[in-house]
Amino acid sequence: MGESGSFKVLLIEQDEARKVHASLTSLSPAQLDAGEVLIRVHFSSINYKDALAATGAGKVIRRFPCVGGIDLSGEVVESADPRFKTGDAVIATSYDIGVAHHGGYAEYARVPADWVIPLPSGLDLLEAMALGTAGLTAALGIVRMEDNGLAPGNGPVLVTGASGGVGGLAIDMLARLGYEVAALTGKPEEADSLRRIGAADILLRGEIDFDKVRPLEVSRWAGAVDNVGGTILHWVLATMRQDGVVASIGNAADFKLATTVFPFILRGVSLLGIDSGYASMSMRQKAWTRLASDLKPRCLKEFVRVIGFDDLPGAFAAFIEGRARGRTVVRILD
Repeated sequence: MGESGSFKVLLIEQDEARKVHASLTSLSPAQLDAGEVLIRVHFSSINYKDALAATGAGKVIRRFPCVGGIDLSGEVVESADPRFKTGDAVIATSYDIGVAHHGGYAEYARVPADWVIPLPSGLDLLEAMALGTAGLTAALGIVRMEDNGLAPGNGPVLVTGASGGVGGLAIDMLARLGYEVAALTGKPEEADSLRRIGAADILLRGEIDFDKVRPLEVSRWAGAVDNVGGTILHWVLATMRQDGVVASIGNAADFKLATTVFPFILRGVSLLGIDSGYASMSMRQKAWTRLASDLKPRCLKEFVRVIGFDDLPGAFAAFIEGRARGRTVVRILD
């Protein structure tokens, strides 16, 4: 901390005209929210949700002012909970962090102990944020699909929104597990990079008329990780194989879903909702343990860009404008 006890944060505020803006400023420890664990933050990351919060492009902030950043990794400085001690390396993601509780875009964060996970063996603090909520979401989707019968021998698995952070991580994880992965993307220029991280087949969004999908199409996929929703998810459901499983993890295209019951009652398809925000601690620990072992992406370092804390305010526009690719990690500790 500075000589005055203050430390740097990215604070999201709303002015009298209800315009949202985010800027680097300072807070004191007394201004942090309540919690049993004080963490010296080493790294955070940028998720689409973070960009929506910091720019006001989405109504995700539930209180102002709020320090942004839904992810953080770092070292315990103080703990009133016996599960954590000074010096422990830890991760905290989602819950209310960065939207209703001061988050990871800060040199120090204080959070409830029930939101904190010990850094699993097999990951370092930077890798944990290269994964972050995006990696946790992808892992939860894969774990849930496998719990519902998905296995590499069942057939190919489709990943929609493949060029995004969650999509790319899901492709890498599935390929490492031995699945044949197909990637659906709206960015033809990303085809080579998607193949490098494990996609065996590339489908271009512009070559499919999603407005003319029949209730059931030719069955293709044993599993699917859907990041986009809307008419694309309707098409995914219509093209699933018998007893296929779909993990619904995002709404990049549309939060609405107009479909039929036929995939469910004629092919036995399962649609699994994946909530990384408030997933149980047991599910989080299971997912993070696997992220540190058999689900750890093989191309993680190639997938990540690391920026400095001072560069953070200028990094959100690329996410809002759809220009961001891979994962962006924010180095908080100088």
